[in-house]
Amino acid sequence: MSKVRIDKKNIRKSFFKSVKRDKYLILMVLPCILFFVIFHYIPMFWNIIAFEKYNARQGIFGSQWVGLENFRRFFASPYAFRVIRNTLVINLMDLVFGFPVPIIFALLLNEVRNNKVKRTIQTFTYLPHFISVVVVVGMMNILLSPTDGLVNKLIVGLGGNSINFLVDVKWFRWLYVLSNIWQNFGWDSIIYFAAIAGINAEIYEAAMVDGAGRWKKMIYITLPSIVPTVIILLIMRIGWLLSVGFEKVLLMYNEATYEVADVISTYIYRASLLNADFSYGTAIGLFNCVISLVLVLGANWVSRRFSETSLF
Repeated sequence: MSKVRIDKKNIRKSFFKSVKRDKYLILMVLPCILFFVIFHYIPMFWNIIAFEKYNARQGIFGSQWVGLENFRRFFASPYAFRVIRNTLVINLMDLVFGFPVPIIFALLLNEVRNNKVKRTIQTFTYLPHFISVVVVVGMMNILLSPTDGLVNKLIVGLGGNSINFLVDVKWFRWLYVLSNIWQNFGWDSIIYFAAIAGINAEIYEAAMVDGAGRWKKMIYITLPSIVPTVIILLIMRIGWLLSVGFEKVLLMYNEATYEVADVISTYIYRASLLNADFSYGTAIGLFNCVISLVLVLGANWVSRRFSETSLF
C-alpha cells in the first residue's frame, strides 16, 4: 500500500512539475483544445435528435423518439441520390485534378535555385488562400459575366459566342474545382516543402557522385521521400469525399444548376434551417459523418496493408 501511495505521489509531483515547466506551451495549445471541445465534441451530444421528432419546446429529452425514421425519409426522398452523387462527383474531381497540383508545384519549385525567386513565387501562391470565399465567388461573377466579363470578351474577340458560365450545368463543377485549385494549391504545398526540407542532403550528394541529374534526383530521391506524407494527406482527403465546401457551393449555385450543384451540405441547410426540420438535417449530417469515418478507416486499412504508412 505504501509503495502504491509513493508511486501516486511521485506521479502527481511529476505531473505538476511538467505543467509548471511547459506552462507557456500548454497556454499556447489551450485555445485550440477549447475550440475543438466547444465546437466539435460538445455538439456531438445533439446528434441524439437524429433519432427523434425534435420539438424545441419539449427539448431533447421530451421530444418523441422515432428511431431510424429520419434516415428512412432521407433515402426515400427523390433528392437523396442527387445530392450524394453531386457530392461524390465534385469531390472526386477535386481529388483527381486538385490533389496532385501542390505536390507537382512543390517538386518543381524545389528545383529553383534562386531563393529570392522561390520566396516570391511562394508568397504569391499563398495569398489566394487568405481571400474570402465570398470575394472569390464575386471575382468569378465579374470575370465570367456573359455581358462584360473578361473571359467572354476574349471568347467573342476570338470569334466565339458568349457563354453564361454560372447558369450552365456543364461548367459548374469545373468552375468549383478549378477555383478551389487556384485558391489552395500554394497553401497546401507548404507541408510538402516541409517534407522535402527534411530529406538528408547527403543522399543528393551521393546521387550527384553517381552522375544523377536534377530530374533523376527529383524522381528517385525527392518524390519517394515525400510519399509517406502524400499517403497520410490522401487518407485524410478521402475522408472528406462526402463533404464539399458549403459556403462556395451556396454562393455559386442557383435554380438552373441545382441538378449538378446541390450537395449534401446545402441540402442539410435547406432541410434543417430553412424548413426548421432539425431532426431530419441532423440525421443526414450524422449519416455523412459515419460514411466519412468508414472511408478514412478503409483508406487507412488499405494503406497499412500495402505500404508501411498509415494514420494509425
